[in-house]
Amino acid sequence: MAIQSRLTPLDEAQMNEAQRAVLNEILNGPRGNLDGPFLAWIHSPGLASHAQRLGAFCRYGTRLELRLTELAILYTAAWWQSQAEWQIHESIARSAGLVDPIIEALRQQTFPPFNRTDELLVYRVGKSLYETRRIDDLLYADADAVSADYPSTDSFYAGRAR
Repeated sequence: MAIQSRLTPLDEAQMNEAQRAVLNEILNGPRGNLDGPFLAWIHSPGLASHAQRLGAFCRYGTRLELRLTELAILYTAAWWQSQAEWQIHESIARSAGLVDPIIEALRQQTFPPFNRTDELLVYRVGKSLYETRRIDDLLYADADAVSADYPSTDSFYAGRAR
C-alpha cells in the first residue's frame, strides 16, 4: 500500500531558499528521502531543520545498532497504531537484521520470541516507558550495563552538513 499525502507536492522551483536548504540536508543525510513527516515539515523549514536533525540523531546517532533502533521504532509504531510509521520502518528493520517472527509479534502486540538479550532489553525499556512512564532502577542498571558494549557516537555529525 503506497503512502498517500494530502499535501501538494513540492516543486523545487517554487521553494524558498530555506526550504531548498532543508530539502538538500534531508536528501543528502542518512535518510535520503522525504518519507514520513518530512514532506509536511519542509513547508516550515525552521521546524524541518531542527526536527529532522533530532530524528536523525535519535535514529542513527545513538550507541545502538540500527537493528535495535528499528526494534524500538516498530514497538512504538505498534503501540500507537501508527500505520505510516510501521510501513516505513518494517522493511528497514528487516534489512537491519530484525527477524520476521519478532516483527510479526510486534505487529500483533504480543510478546516476541527473542533469542538475543539486547533485543529483549530494548523491548523491556519500551514496554516500561509506555505502560508506566518510568524506568525502574533494575531495568536502568541492565540498560546501562549493556550500553557499555556499544561504541560512542560523538562523531555522528563529523563530515555532515549541519
